[in-house]
Amino acid sequence: MAKTVLDFEKPIAELEKKIAEMRAVMQDLQIGDEIAALEKRIEELRRSVYANLTRWQKVQIARHPDRPYTLDYIPRVFTDFIEMHGDRHYADDKAIVGGFAQLEGRTVMVIGHQKGRDTKSNLYRNFGMPNPEGYRKALRLMETAAKFHKPVITLIDTPGAYPGLEAEERGQAEAIARNLFVMSQLPTPIIVAIIGEGASGGALGIGVGDRILMMEYTWYSVIAPESCSSILWRSWDFKEQAAEALRLTAPDLLEQGIIDRIIPEPPGGAHRDHDEAARILKSVLVEELEALVRIKPDQLVKQRIKKFAAMGTVEE
Repeated sequence: MAKTVLDFEKPIAELEKKIAEMRAVMQDLQIGDEIAALEKRIEELRRSVYANLTRWQKVQIARHPDRPYTLDYIPRVFTDFIEMHGDRHYADDKAIVGGFAQLEGRTVMVIGHQKGRDTKSNLYRNFGMPNPEGYRKALRLMETAAKFHKPVITLIDTPGAYPGLEAEERGQAEAIARNLFVMSQLPTPIIVAIIGEGASGGALGIGVGDRILMMEYTWYSVIAPESCSSILWRSWDFKEQAAEALRLTAPDLLEQGIIDRIIPEPPGGAHRDHDEAARILKSVLVEELEALVRIKPDQLVKQRIKKFAAMGTVEE
């Protein structure tokens, strides 16, 4: 059960609180019918609320502090995970984790952004914002996977690459650009899944793949709504309008041909049921991987380059 309640979830939370209070006195009173009626009302209200979310509200869900992160999904989706560390140049970036694992008996390389749950762990993980060494670690892991003919699965959830001076001094832009170049030609299947926030080059640095998937309440864009608002209106006050204009939700990107598939989430979002969210994600990954491993590596690369080259084209 989520601990943090977003503004638009408050009516649902109030009903859930009322049910909890009723259950506390249920032993003394015959109120089973009333509880059943309230539970039905909650489900109807939840369906109604989540069927009419604005783009900004979906951004809020993607950032929910109780939402599962990469290290929450890995033990639920994969087995025998062996984490690999370091970029062999500078350091081990804790904002990106990765290593070999088993997915339904098949060895894969899983790589993902990792945020923290509290102040201490967020500082340790740099709030999920990788430095250049994070992208270079990811590149090393992907090249290792290709060497042994193992598929790559990346899980994206970042507010962006770290924008600090030291990151630029160590070649942040070059590290991300090199990942784009290498991933486009990597001779092994690559599945990309956006599980939370997908912001700018920080996301795209591990975001080139044969299949691009987005979970239902996530966002993926060249810029965050607040930053867009700050640039266009010199204020964060217009972030909701910016979110609408950016068209950054899963249905928007599916319509634009940027992603290939939307992964459903449990009622109320992945933050309400980590196990169910992981079960759904796993089933989709297994299905997509089974299709990709049947394609020859050289054909995969050709299709991948063609796929990304076609993005952004228009007809007049």
